[in-house]
Amino acid sequence: MFIAWAALSGSCKKYLDINKNPNVATTPPINGLLAYTTYKTAFDVFYISDYTSYYTQYLASPNPAGASDIYDNVNASTAWDSTYTVMTGLYDMRRFAAEKGVNAYIGVADVLMALNLNMASNVWGNIPYTEAFLGTQNLTPKFDDQKAIYDTCLQLLDAGIAALQQPDAAGEMDAASDFIHGGKVAAWIRTAHMLKARMLNQVSKQAAYDASAVLTELASGYTSNADDAQVTAFVDGVNNNPWGDVAIANAGLDLDGWLSSYFVNALNGATYSVFDPRLPLITDTTKFGDYRGTSNGKGRIGTGTNHEECYLTEDGWYSTSTAPFRIATYEEALFIKAEALFRKGDKPNAYDAYIAGIEANLHQLGVSDTAYTRYTTDPAVAVGSGALTLQLIMKEKYVACFLSPVTWDDMRRTDYNYQGFSLPVNALLTSFIRRMNYPTDELSRNGKNAPDVQLSDHLWWDQ
Repeated sequence: MFIAWAALSGSCKKYLDINKNPNVATTPPINGLLAYTTYKTAFDVFYISDYTSYYTQYLASPNPAGASDIYDNVNASTAWDSTYTVMTGLYDMRRFAAEKGVNAYIGVADVLMALNLNMASNVWGNIPYTEAFLGTQNLTPKFDDQKAIYDTCLQLLDAGIAALQQPDAAGEMDAASDFIHGGKVAAWIRTAHMLKARMLNQVSKQAAYDASAVLTELASGYTSNADDAQVTAFVDGVNNNPWGDVAIANAGLDLDGWLSSYFVNALNGATYSVFDPRLPLITDTTKFGDYRGTSNGKGRIGTGTNHEECYLTEDGWYSTSTAPFRIATYEEALFIKAEALFRKGDKPNAYDAYIAGIEANLHQLGVSDTAYTRYTTDPAVAVGSGALTLQLIMKEKYVACFLSPVTWDDMRRTDYNYQGFSLPVNALLTSFIRRMNYPTDELSRNGKNAPDVQLSDHLWWDQ
C-alpha cells in the first residue's frame, strides 16, 4: 500500500529541477516534492468528494441504485492510494527539509499532512499512520485509533505554524513549486489556523468542544476571499480542474456529476421559498426552461441525452476546465465563526458572520449586484439575529461549500438536520450513512489489520 513517492507527470517535470534556495537539497528534489504534494492534495480532496458529494446529495447518479446514492459498499481505492501517496511525499519532504534546516518546507509538510490525514480519518475512521511510511520495512502497518489521529493532526498544525513562524522561513520556498499559496509563508500560516479552526469545530458533539478556541484560531486565519487555499494553475493545460473533466464527460454523454434534486430544490425556491442566484452559475436550465435535479437512488427521468435534468456544465463556476479547486475558503471560515458564536449564545455576532459568509460566496461567484441585493435582503435569508437558527447557518454553509467533503462532516455531526433532507430511494441502510468501507486494494494488502466496520458505524466525533 505505502509505495514510494512517484515523480510528477511529464507535464510537471519542469518543477522538479527548480532549486533557488541554496539550503534546499537537490537530491532528493524538495521543490519537486512541494510541487507534487501541493498540486495533488487538491486531487485528494476531489477523489474523496467524488463519493461524499452523493452522501450530502450535492450530486446524484443518473442511473438507478448507484452505489454511492444508496449507501452500498464502494471501492474508493483511488482516493485511498492517492491520499497515502501524497502523505508519503509529505513525510519525505519533511524529513529532507529537517536534514537541511529549511523551516518553510517543514511547516508546509506538517500542515498538508494534517489536512490529508484528518480528511482520510473522517472518511474511514481508524487508518495507518505511525507505521505507514516505512516502505518495505513494514508492508502491513497497524491502523491507528481515529481519536489519536485527530490529536496528531492538531499537533501537526501547531508544529507547522511554529516552523513557518521561524524568521528564516520567509523566502525559503520556491513560489513556482507551491501550487496552493505561491510560496507565501504568511498565507500558509493563515491556512494552518483555518484548518485548526475547522478541526476544533468538527467535535461539536463532544463535551470538550470549545467555541472560544475555534474563534481564537479563526482570528489568525482568513480575512478575505484572497486568502483561500486553492489550486488555480493546471499544469501546461494538460490537466483540468477534475470537476471540469466531469463536465466535459457530461457534454460527451458520458454521464456523471448530475445535480441532486435536494441540492437543486435548496436553490431553486422549492425548499426555502427564495431563488438562489448562484444556481445559474453552477448549471444550466433544463429543456423545460427550469432547474430540476435527479433523485438520489432513483436515477434520471429521461434518456440522459435531452437535458431533462441539471448537471455540472463546462461553463459552470465550479466546473470549467480552469476553475479554482478549493481546499479551504474564507466563506467556510465565516460560517464556522457563525456556528461557534451561535453555540456560545452570541446570536447578534453570529448573524453578522452568517450574512458575511453569504456575501463572500456571492462575491466569489460573481453574482450581479441586483441579484446579490435581492437575495441578501429576502426575508427567507435576512431573518435577523433573533430568528437565526443553526439549521439556517448550516444551510448557507452547505451552498457555499458546494462539492466540499467538509459538508459530510457537517451533516454527520448535526445528525443530517437539514430541511427536507431524507434517505435516498432504495437506501440499503435504515439510517443515514456515517462512514465508508475500507477500499478493496487496502483489504487485499493489509486486511489482517483493517477493522471490521459497518457503514452505519459512527466515528468517534459523531457520537
